[in-house]
Amino acid sequence: MAKFLFVYRDQPDPSQGPPSPEQVQAIMAEWGAWFRTVGTAIVDGGDGLQPTGRMVRPGGKVSDGPFIEAKEVVGGYSVVQADSYEQAVEYAKSCPIVANGGTIEVRELAGFN
Repeated sequence: MAKFLFVYRDQPDPSQGPPSPEQVQAIMAEWGAWFRTVGTAIVDGGDGLQPTGRMVRPGGKVSDGPFIEAKEVVGGYSVVQADSYEQAVEYAKSCPIVANGGTIEVRELAGFN
């Protein structure tokens, strides 16, 4: 069985502020239901990412991020185990982020570790 990295991306809408506590609860409930549906195929539930970051470039140069020019923002990740890309994609299709306008990049892990 292979492992797949799900990279969650969304297009930020600058006109909308942060979600209310009630909206956060509803979003977390959707994700919890999806995690229960996918079940033990989720090897690592991952986490969301903070909106800040750093880019390290050759020569040790460091700059702040994320980058304004990015059309989609990486918001988090999970690791899912599946028999095939097709099965991993089926899991991704049912994820709440897709239903809410986001995307999931599905990448098979190389298995070096």
